[in-house]
Amino acid sequence: MDWIRPLRELGIEDVGLVGGKNASLGEMLRALEPLGVRIPDGFATTADAYRAFVRDAGLEHDIDALLSGVDQRAVEELERRSDRVRELIARAPLPRELDAAIREHYATLSKQYGEDATDVAVRSSATAEDLPGASFAGAQESFLNVRGALDLADAVKKCFASLFTARAIAYRLDMGFDWRRIALSVGVQKMVRSDLASSGVIFTLDTETGHRGVVLVTSSWGLGESVVQGRVLPDQFWVHKATLERGFRPIVRCQLGTKEVRLVYDASVHRRVRNEPVPEHERARFSLSDDDVLALARWALAIERHYSQKNGKDTPMDIEWAKDGETGALVV
Repeated sequence: MDWIRPLRELGIEDVGLVGGKNASLGEMLRALEPLGVRIPDGFATTADAYRAFVRDAGLEHDIDALLSGVDQRAVEELERRSDRVRELIARAPLPRELDAAIREHYATLSKQYGEDATDVAVRSSATAEDLPGASFAGAQESFLNVRGALDLADAVKKCFASLFTARAIAYRLDMGFDWRRIALSVGVQKMVRSDLASSGVIFTLDTETGHRGVVLVTSSWGLGESVVQGRVLPDQFWVHKATLERGFRPIVRCQLGTKEVRLVYDASVHRRVRNEPVPEHERARFSLSDDDVLALARWALAIERHYSQKNGKDTPMDIEWAKDGETGALVV
């Protein structure tokens, strides 16, 4: 039963098994970690695991009945049916073998990092999110600061359930996809304490003009969700590619962002996260040093070269990154 795979055993050819997000994490761990690019380790449940969960819990008939004849324009009814499907998934037990495998891989990951119980990020990766003409990326949920096997199993089911948010159901109806055609993989990675530092997104082109000669690094205080969701105006740094590759430090432009809020870990409410205002003195300074900007730009070039070679064509990249405030380490 191919229900769980360590990330470093995966590659981009495994999109159908673990979705684009997890397949790409595995690809980077195998091909780019040896070049010095750091990626948090972890594991992924497979599309087969999701299908086994739905089948063994006897959910297929109930989901069919609840989604039959649903109209995405009838918002209240759509939300009612969505809530009901997700409630059924939340109450259903994981297959015993899958639950045991999750516990085993989580224990192995904790030992790898020298901890009794590791905080992990639990992220959805739909196996159809990269189909031509359709993009499911961002439609499913992620859960941060998850600790312990029980909470992890619960987070995995919540990821499964996020395939049936009202937004996800409506999108599939618009695109003409039956719910059975989509499966979900769940990625579990070591949590990065960027709530104590900064995070952001790297683009291997200028996003305003499409110019391919620069790397654009964006950065803001706290966890990266604020940047990815556009909730803050981040700091921005432009690095000239050709000059960087010749060994210079070519940060050609910097722009200070407003960075009004940051997403941080909140131990008082069962390991959740919360937004907090950023003090004025921190808003007034850059959230990333020049050395870190240049290190991230070099990694971005290595990643872009790898995927361009893999795809047989020039392939611009967007890359999420984070800095761990406890260790000072950068990761993508």
